[in-house]
Amino acid sequence: MDAKTYSDGLADLRELRDEIKPLERRLKKLQADRDKKIAALGAYEKAKADRLATSAGLSVIDVVALVPRLGPQAPASGPVSEAVATEATGDRSGAEAAAQPIKESAETTAPGLSTPAVSAEAPAAEVQAEEPAPGPAVTAEAEQAPTVPAAQPAGEAPARELPSIPAGVEGDRWFRQESNLASKPPNFQQAVRQMAFLDTATGVLVWSGGTARLELGRASVAEILTAVYATVPATIERIYVTGGDPWHRDAGRYEFLRDAVAAWLNGPLPEGWQVESSRGKDRQAGHLVHPRNPVGRWQRGKDQHTEIRSVGEWFDPEGASPEIVRQAFVELWKALREKWRDVVLMGSPSQTGRDLWTRTIPERGRWAEGYPVLSQELRGLLHATAGQGRTELITPPRVPERVPAWYELDRTFAYARHCSVSPTGVPRRMTKAAFASLSDKEKADLLYAPSHWQVRVTIPEGWDHVGLLPAPAPGERSWHYPYEPGRTFTTWVGGAEINVALRNPITPWKVEFLDGLVWEKNQRPLQEWSTKLKSVWNHLLRWSTSHGDESMRWAFRLAARAVRSILLYGIGTFAQRPKITTGSVELNADGSTPEIPDGARLTGITDTHVTWQRDAGFARDPYAHPEWAAAVWSAARAALLSTHQSVIIGQDEKTGDVKVGKGVPAGALHLPAGSILAFRTDAIYTTERPDWPYSGQPGDYLLKGALDWEQTTPTSDEEFYTLQKLGRQNLEAEAL
Repeated sequence: MDAKTYSDGLADLRELRDEIKPLERRLKKLQADRDKKIAALGAYEKAKADRLATSAGLSVIDVVALVPRLGPQAPASGPVSEAVATEATGDRSGAEAAAQPIKESAETTAPGLSTPAVSAEAPAAEVQAEEPAPGPAVTAEAEQAPTVPAAQPAGEAPARELPSIPAGVEGDRWFRQESNLASKPPNFQQAVRQMAFLDTATGVLVWSGGTARLELGRASVAEILTAVYATVPATIERIYVTGGDPWHRDAGRYEFLRDAVAAWLNGPLPEGWQVESSRGKDRQAGHLVHPRNPVGRWQRGKDQHTEIRSVGEWFDPEGASPEIVRQAFVELWKALREKWRDVVLMGSPSQTGRDLWTRTIPERGRWAEGYPVLSQELRGLLHATAGQGRTELITPPRVPERVPAWYELDRTFAYARHCSVSPTGVPRRMTKAAFASLSDKEKADLLYAPSHWQVRVTIPEGWDHVGLLPAPAPGERSWHYPYEPGRTFTTWVGGAEINVALRNPITPWKVEFLDGLVWEKNQRPLQEWSTKLKSVWNHLLRWSTSHGDESMRWAFRLAARAVRSILLYGIGTFAQRPKITTGSVELNADGSTPEIPDGARLTGITDTHVTWQRDAGFARDPYAHPEWAAAVWSAARAALLSTHQSVIIGQDEKTGDVKVGKGVPAGALHLPAGSILAFRTDAIYTTERPDWPYSGQPGDYLLKGALDWEQTTPTSDEEFYTLQKLGRQNLEAEAL
């Protein structure tokens, strides 16, 4: 480019600027008129945020920002709850409503598939075994004082306010079991679905009958269905894509990956095929639109059904061939069958995990009538106040702009460490006044029982380390971790984290107890399930290092990761989020947007379709146990801060599983202040390389990435993931 071309370009740019300015002014005026209209209509006593949102083309949260009275004032007691929202980390399992061309199921940690009437509970936080003397700063006020919102640092947007339990009799009514709803063992055997494994980049297809190489063109849905079913029998009902990610082929044409995926799923179909519209006992209809691990469901005639899914739901194949991936599924099934004789691998790890758990529900004893499902009010409260894994990037000026090194410390199979004790049954309420009347010993005992507390927290003066407790941040589902000395905030948190705040190795925080849910100790509805999964995981790991064939070691390694997904995403399904249904409809012939269901909002537009999303509220799920998921997440967040690295003290003669005990303290609070750069669910990123011994047991910290030289501190997710990748590659190279 020469100087003249550059000058001419600037002139063109100025012309465009002058054309855009009046349009921007017009747009701002229209938006202001729209907002005034929403505010006026919102004054109507029967106005509803979802109806206004649909009419205005906005999200519900945008409407509530304009008309605050339309927002929820407490946890939803009806079937739909828009403000009872917490983090969702991907897995959404559960039954869907009537079939639509595109749907999202209600999973909570990874996309799931067909969910029959199976049971699913969530493991509770594993609290520390020892019970030290009552910690400092455990206070409660006798009066029922109102909740005080967090004091916001200058320039920070106000946080959302978490719900509270109503005072008196109204709140006491929440503490009940949902009528005629309990988790009971299944009375049926799962149907087996035949699988095939396809790499859409190479065209290699593997199934039980052999291997073939297909010509897939651009790997559209039509090309895949045509090529696969010209090769394999119609009894194949599940096609796992192991490589190629065909749903991303046209991603460059769309602003969001979800839109690209929706367009791919909605592509033309071969003659005789249609989007699946019927539902069997364990079959869902319609598609699941997920940006990276979508699920497409189609049928030909009345009897042939098929799915195209991503194997990424189960594990990252890391370039493994379809043959190795299939062998991983074979070894996974064989290992699980040693513990569950009736095991069937379902479409997703979340569904498989939930189904396996249902087959450990006792038929005799105290819970022979089933594990009770909490009232919708308590489930809504837990949904709104229990976050998932800690995700935090710590940036300058809290840390230097350049740091001396970068280390990734990842907890191995972390959630398996926190499933031994679960908050089972209907809790008792512990009000502020009731808590204040207890002795210090009784207060400490409560914190070592499964519990969930509303607390007012004050960070001590002189605190110079990371934040310890999650607090609501601005925006739906967001959480952050206040760390400023002297700051006071109100939040809900599990007993495991409160114990860390009160008994951390630096200095205790002040915690005032405002309200709480307390369950009895020593209930273990998930122990058998998690113990069996840990045994299977150990078995597969042993073979992943000792088998004589490299491809088999690879398969065993992938199978072990699948077991981790079964437990991790199984816990997510127990949380039972409000169902979010996504659908798509074709554009009108003139290109205009068609009608979408009441209460839905537009989420994307392609050349041919628009997609919508609607909150369908809480279902009467007999396996909904958000109290279990909340407790596991709380315990895992606490262990990021302070835990003990395992030491091997023996081996079980019958199973070969190792016996472990507590070793050295580990976690972020056992590293220097200012050395922590990030948290990611079960991993710490730091400038310090600790010498914590690693025994390979669930919950132990493993050095997973290392850069032993000066680095620029990451300030965005993109920079963070670049360093994460480089650190892992460097450590792997060092090992070679």
